[in-house]
Amino acid sequence: MAAAKYKRILLKLSGEAFGGEANFGIDADTLIRVAKQIKQVVEMGVGVAIVVGGGNIWRGAKAEKEGMDRVTADYAGMLATVINALALQDMLEREGVTTRTQTAIGIQQVAEPYIRRRAIRHLEKGRVVIFAAGTGNPYMTTDTAAALRAIEIEAEVLLMTKNDVDGIYSADPHKNPNAKKFDKLTYLEALNLRLEVMDATALSLCLENRLPIIVFDLQAPDSMQRAVMGIPIGTLVSSE
Repeated sequence: MAAAKYKRILLKLSGEAFGGEANFGIDADTLIRVAKQIKQVVEMGVGVAIVVGGGNIWRGAKAEKEGMDRVTADYAGMLATVINALALQDMLEREGVTTRTQTAIGIQQVAEPYIRRRAIRHLEKGRVVIFAAGTGNPYMTTDTAAALRAIEIEAEVLLMTKNDVDGIYSADPHKNPNAKKFDKLTYLEALNLRLEVMDATALSLCLENRLPIIVFDLQAPDSMQRAVMGIPIGTLVSSE
């Protein structure tokens, strides 16, 4: 097995990554595949932290459009991410991977509070750390949480997973067969072209801290392992 290029990574899993083909709820087969990919990377000696979304359970933006208070809707979304985090933690531990979940809001009966130094210590001991509840603040997406946590724990790369899309395209490849795939982009190109890699706040954080982003399809075989080894996969967003 080739050596890993990155020794500490942060993986952003969207809520859709849990939902499988239904894009809703938690699909057990999908969760097993994700856990096995994470286990492969852990066995390479890589420190793995994960930020999970909650869109498979709750869509705060949709609830807001239907009249719900935005702050309340966002807090409900944070609770959805905790459900996903606990499901992933359970599956990883069934695979023999020691895991800790930390939340940005207090739910100490089921998870640790987010403490940066404790999270780093878990990683140093070879444990996977799952960060749930975003940043703990309304109006902030889980993309922003992923960029922030990656910077805080000194991750070397942010891995952004997509479902059935193997990178960043000029348009939605499912709707536009002429959409162009980008192998590499700079942060400014991604911002200026409004390519929806992640929200502008998250992308700006990565730009300011020179944190590279790899966007790839997690469903592709060994895709996470290949990304960690530095094999070109998906789209790389960086300063170069």
